[in-house]
Amino acid sequence: MTISTTNHGPAMTVYDFPVGPYPTRVRIAIAEKKLQETVRYEFVDLYKGEHKQPAFIEQKNYSGTLPVLELADGTLIAESTAITQYLDTLDGSPSLTGTTPLEQGIIHMMSKRAEIELLDAISVYFHHATPGLGPLVELYQNPEWGFRQRDKALRGMHYFDEVLQRQPFIAGDKFTMADITVIGGLVFAAIVNLEIPPECQALLAWYERMKKRESVASQPAFAASASE
Repeated sequence: MTISTTNHGPAMTVYDFPVGPYPTRVRIAIAEKKLQETVRYEFVDLYKGEHKQPAFIEQKNYSGTLPVLELADGTLIAESTAITQYLDTLDGSPSLTGTTPLEQGIIHMMSKRAEIELLDAISVYFHHATPGLGPLVELYQNPEWGFRQRDKALRGMHYFDEVLQRQPFIAGDKFTMADITVIGGLVFAAIVNLEIPPECQALLAWYERMKKRESVASQPAFAASASE
């Protein structure tokens, strides 16, 4: 991988692994905001550990994770939530992160819960209790911790099922960043073959609706799963 610092072409660059759960979150936000024409994607191969190389860590993201958004002036924004927050307010009409203090608080609360209870828990399971990204990346594994986090993710699915029994979307009555975060978690669940429990009917029905949403259906993560 060659790390580019050019400012030609689209106004923003996203360092990306197209089928990754976390990059998929940002890809959905970009599609929701109709910003596709302003973004250039630069592929970073997670299975080769390119995100852990000194050049990437020093020049792009101290955390050694994806995605990373680079602006035309060289400013770098990492972390999916932070990137989504930035993208959502570019047009002055935020639709994913809330317009009132109450909306913003609830959306961020539910998105954080989705990270803790589902997405990040599955990430730990992936990295510790499965082959993960392979021996080039997985230098330390604790399978017991991984399996505990898998069980936590299953509990998280039941929690979000209960939420969706009361309301049409994760944070209320409209699609938001919180829905995107749960989608990312379920993308990761498919990667590790962790099925949504059949009794979670509300969550299953919501996910089927989400997969038909244009911004979601267009993502490589779903094209890849459909071809398997």
